Amino acid sequence: MTFASADPQRCFGKDKDKLFDVAILGAPFDTTTSYRPGARFGPNGIRQGSRRLHLSTINVPYKTRVTDYLYVVDCGDVPMTPMDNKVALRQLEIANADLVSRLSASSYNGTSLAKDGKFHPRVLTLGGDHTITLPLLRGVAKVYGPVSVIHFDSHIAEHWQPGPWLPGEEVPVNHGSYFWYAAQEGLLAPNNANIHVGIRNALQSWKDYENDYEVGFVISHADDIEEVGWRGIVKRIREVVGENPVYITFDIDVIDPGMAPATGTPEIGGFTTREVKHILKGLDGLKIVGADIVEVAPAYDTQAEVTMIAAANLGRDMLALMARTPLTA
Repeated sequence: MTFASADPQRCFGKDKDKLFDVAILGAPFDTTTSYRPGARFGPNGIRQGSRRLHLSTINVPYKTRVTDYLYVVDCGDVPMTPMDNKVALRQLEIANADLVSRLSASSYNGTSLAKDGKFHPRVLTLGGDHTITLPLLRGVAKVYGPVSVIHFDSHIAEHWQPGPWLPGEEVPVNHGSYFWYAAQEGLLAPNNANIHVGIRNALQSWKDYENDYEVGFVISHADDIEEVGWRGIVKRIREVVGENPVYITFDIDVIDPGMAPATGTPEIGGFTTREVKHILKGLDGLKIVGADIVEVAPAYDTQAEVTMIAAANLGRDMLALMARTPLTA
């Protein structure tokens, strides 16, 4: 079973030399989560939620048939060990960096955004807990340099500086600190050109907002939907990221748990799926260099598979965004 009937490919095996424009990549990893585990089964869950989708059908709101513009393949899952987080994240980093460094099947008129001037594939990664975004950003930054991150989530804890730890020991990364590491490594666009969308979590202290800004983000809260509507949120996102290359990381818990209960750290008061679809569509025209969908934990879903279906449909919309805007300067 592949995502939305994308062609299956052994991207690291016998099909290594075959070209494509977008790779679907599974990251079955959840051993840095802080509350409910289970997102290691997210990739298969999202694929299951996509069973009735097909990339060759027209996405009506986007007026786009993805297969008219992009050759999308499903590379399956990266083998990520559950025994050692550092090794697992390195496995994902190596796999993703390999894919995004290849040449894409399609080329376009104009100059590529990539530092080497060539056109490279994009990757839509199915997680997996949110820590996976760090190794994914490392691969993207090697090709494009620092990128603006649009982070859909109910929590800003991802910026926390790790520690304290024992002297001389390496401080491990987890799904509460990966953006701090990304900032230290220079992976994020400068001048606070990154944005959290849908935030509504409790804080340890008011200083959390200051720390988050120092890492490089501004914040759009979930309650903004009541004040400015989805159009106002889109306007704020576009003001923040400007013309920069963009990476979208989508935590499924940005959606209200009434519509997406299958996640590790649910927070009430989230967006509806309709609101999220409107916000995503409002990003049309941005230069999206990659994306991920994370924190889907199928064990907590309903029998109707509502979370998995929501995640799959949003992934299809992200591919439509990629199809509509080539990565040209």
